[in-house]
Amino acid sequence: MATTPEAIHSYISNGLECTHLEVEGDGQHFTAVIVSPAFAGKRPIARHQLVYAALGDRMREEIHALSMKTLTPEEYQG
Repeated sequence: MATTPEAIHSYISNGLECTHLEVEGDGQHFTAVIVSPAFAGKRPIARHQLVYAALGDRMREEIHALSMKTLTPEEYQG
């Protein structure tokens, strides 16, 4: 069964506080814009690791490719 953008949205929002979250994809390749105060003061790799932690094993088992834009609320508003 293919993973949906809605499922990924749910996985991320359940594991990470988000003020804005958009997920698009075709069942194999996904893109996401993730805005979270948890990203404040963190480098891009640390931000991605927070998202991977929210996704857990799904990143290996269900999601083949996820391209992320990770922003703080201040960066998103700017």
